[in-house]
Amino acid sequence: MLDNLELSPSPQGLEEEYGTLFTPASLLFLHQLVTEFDNEVDQVLQLRVSRKAHLDASGDLPAFSRATSHIRDDPSWTVLPVPPRLQRRHVDVGDMAPCDTERLLHALRSPAQGLQIDFDDGNCPTFYNQIKGISNVCKVVHNQFPDIPALPQVPVLMLRPRAWNMVEHNMLVNGREVPGPLFDFGLLMFHCGKALYNSESGPFFYLSKVESFMEARLWNNIFLWAQHQLQLPRGSIKATVLIENVLATFEMEEILYELREHSAGLNCGIWDYSASFVNKFGHRGDFLLPDRSKYVNMEKRFLRSYMDLLVQTCHRRGALATGGMAAPLLPPARDSPAHRTVLANVTRLKLLEIQAGVDGFMVYDLRLIEPMQKLFQQHTGGENQLHRVREDVTVTPEDLLCMPAGGVTLHGLQYNIGVGILFIHAWLSGKGHFFYRGQVEDSATAEISRSQVWQWILHQARLEDSQRVVSRSLVVQLTQEVMKELTEVTACQTVRAAERLQTAAEMFLEVVLKRDFPEFLTSYLNLDHTFLSSQREEEASVALLSKL
Repeated sequence: MLDNLELSPSPQGLEEEYGTLFTPASLLFLHQLVTEFDNEVDQVLQLRVSRKAHLDASGDLPAFSRATSHIRDDPSWTVLPVPPRLQRRHVDVGDMAPCDTERLLHALRSPAQGLQIDFDDGNCPTFYNQIKGISNVCKVVHNQFPDIPALPQVPVLMLRPRAWNMVEHNMLVNGREVPGPLFDFGLLMFHCGKALYNSESGPFFYLSKVESFMEARLWNNIFLWAQHQLQLPRGSIKATVLIENVLATFEMEEILYELREHSAGLNCGIWDYSASFVNKFGHRGDFLLPDRSKYVNMEKRFLRSYMDLLVQTCHRRGALATGGMAAPLLPPARDSPAHRTVLANVTRLKLLEIQAGVDGFMVYDLRLIEPMQKLFQQHTGGENQLHRVREDVTVTPEDLLCMPAGGVTLHGLQYNIGVGILFIHAWLSGKGHFFYRGQVEDSATAEISRSQVWQWILHQARLEDSQRVVSRSLVVQLTQEVMKELTEVTACQTVRAAERLQTAAEMFLEVVLKRDFPEFLTSYLNLDHTFLSSQREEEASVALLSKL
C-alpha cells in the first residue's frame, strides 16, 4: 500500500472481488489520477459556488455568454464521428445499478442496444455496492459470466460514474477523501479500458450533472491523461454528457467543443433538470415550479425548448442527442386495460422525443424495449437522426426560463412527500431506486420531489384544491398520513424496518424544512451520520448471514 493512500478493509463477503480490484498497480493508477486532478475538482466545485452566489446577489439570469460566442458562431467545427457501436442506440436500459447482478444479467440478454451502467442516480454508493458493481462490470467485460456472450454480442456498456458532488469515504489520497467519480472512473478504466477498446465496444461513459464547459474541460483532461497512462489512442474514450442543470443548457455548444475528440453527444432528462431551477432560483417567486405530477412534462415550453435546442446543438455539430428514461412499469397482464394504458402513455411521450429528433432514449422496464424499438423503426429511416439539423428551431433565453402555469395539488404534495421518504428509506437500505405507484423512482425524482416541497413551503404556496397554505405544519401532518401507505409499500414487518422508515421520514422533514436549500440530496445523505451508520449495520448483517 502506498504511504499516502488509505483504503478501508473489504466489505464482508466481497474479499475476492476486493482483492481483484485493488492490486498494487490499480492503486498506483488511482493515486496518480487523484493526485493529478484533485485540485481541479475543487476548482470546478468552487466555480459552482461562486456562480450561484453571483446569481443570488445580482438577481441576474443565465444567458449565452459573449465570451464564448466565437465557439457558437464558428460553423466549421464538429465532434469526431462516434464509433459504429454507438451509431444505432435507439433504446438503452436506464437505472442499471451494476451491483444488482440478476437484473444486470437479464439486461445483457435483452435486445436493448445499450445499458446505462449507473453508479449515480440509480445506485446507492455504499462501499459494498461500489465494489460489487465495478466487479460485475469487469466480469462482463472479461466474459466471466456463464451464458453471457462476449462484448460485441451484448448491449453496449455506457458507464456512468458518480457526479462531482459525491465523495468516496473509503479511500483517502494525500489525507483527503477522494472524489467519487475519480474512484469509479479510475477502477473502470484501469481494469476494463483496454479490453473495451480492443473489442470495439468502448470505453464509453455517461457524465452526470455537468454544469459548465469548465467541468467538460476537466473531464477531457482526465480522458487524455488516462489514455496516455494506459497507452490507448487519443480519442478512444467517448462520453455522453447529461445536461441536467439549467446553467449547462446555456453552454451546450461549449461543452461539446471541449469534448470534441471524446464526445458521444448530449442527453436530456426531465427531473434533475427541473430540480435545478429550484436549486439555482428557488428563492425567487418568479420561478415557483408548479405540481410536477400535473403541470410539468416535456410538452411544456421550458422543457420542449431545452430538448429542441439540445437536438439542434448536437446535430449541427455531428453529435448524438438522446432523451430521458421512461420510468413506468408495464402491468403483468398484457391484455389488461391497465397494460394498454401504460404502453399508450409511454408511446405518446416517446414519440414526441422521436419527432423532436432524438437519436435514442432509455427505458427501465425490459418489456418496453421491443415496443419502443418498433416505434423508432416506424418513424425514422436509419441508424440515427443526425440528418435532422432542426433548422426550424429558434430558442431564446426566455423560452428556456419560462416557468409553466399551474398550481399545487394535495395529490402532488402527498406524492412528493412519499417519493422523498421512500428514496431516503431505499438509501438507508443500501438501494438506489425503488418502485412506487407503478413506476421506478431514483435520485432524480427524489430531487424534484423534495425540491418542490421545500420551495412550496418557502413561498407559502396554496393548494388549488382547498386554498390551504403549504406550511411546515401541513407537511408534517401529511407526512404522518402518508406513512400509513408507505408502511405497506415497504412491507415493514419488523421493528427494525419500521424504525428505518420512521428515520427516513424524519430525515426528509429535516431536508425540506431547512432554511437554506441543500444543493444535492445525495451528497447531503452521503455526508450524514445516519446513512453512514446504516451502511455499517447492513454490512454487519451481510456478514452474519454469510456465516449461517
